[in-house]
Amino acid sequence: MKSVYDRTEKLLGAEKLCKLKSSKVLVFGLGGVGGHIVEALARTGIGNIGIVDYDVVDITNANRQIIALNSTLGKYKADAFKDRIFDINSTINVEAFKEKVTDENIEEFPLAQYDYIVDAIDDVPAKILLIKKAKALNVSIISSMGTGNKSNPAKFKVSDISKTHTCPLAKKIRKELGIAGIKGVKVVFSDESPEQFGENVGPPASIAFVPAAAGLLIASEVVHDLLT
Repeated sequence: MKSVYDRTEKLLGAEKLCKLKSSKVLVFGLGGVGGHIVEALARTGIGNIGIVDYDVVDITNANRQIIALNSTLGKYKADAFKDRIFDINSTINVEAFKEKVTDENIEEFPLAQYDYIVDAIDDVPAKILLIKKAKALNVSIISSMGTGNKSNPAKFKVSDISKTHTCPLAKKIRKELGIAGIKGVKVVFSDESPEQFGENVGPPASIAFVPAAAGLLIASEVVHDLLT
């Protein structure tokens, strides 16, 4: 009988595929980066996926976010992605949270119950908070740095936060983690200098293939780490 993961099993083997099925990954942020992470994890065979995002799908998301379709406009991203995951594989266990991460509610998220945490949010205080909590709980975490105002998907790389450069967001995170004395944080960042040709106001510029590239790279790191 054919399965969603027949081709994946040919590459990884039945034992590793079984390990992925029992793994639990919690993804914060379902935008251009996070959406592609969740999509890839579901299609790779992760059996338990947590998704966190308080926002709704907006028409301006459609240029880069995989969940942004005419049929999902106005829906909570967490709800739309839960439906999408089930549409890929109805046997995946999905835990959805329609909340914004804050100091007041961080304890409500079951971080310790997951094998891996993915930070794909763009709020600096929330990113710092999430990394601190993951480190305190000794749960693996990978954090996405900036993808806005960039156009070259080949510029992304996996690095320790201490070795990042060029990326303005990475600079802020690096500084805050240094002050907190937190080391050994895996991130994905781009060494492409940010640029914007339109007015330099409001949200950063974006294009379809840049956040997608970052998201797929992060998903790959998560899977390989879980199987190591």
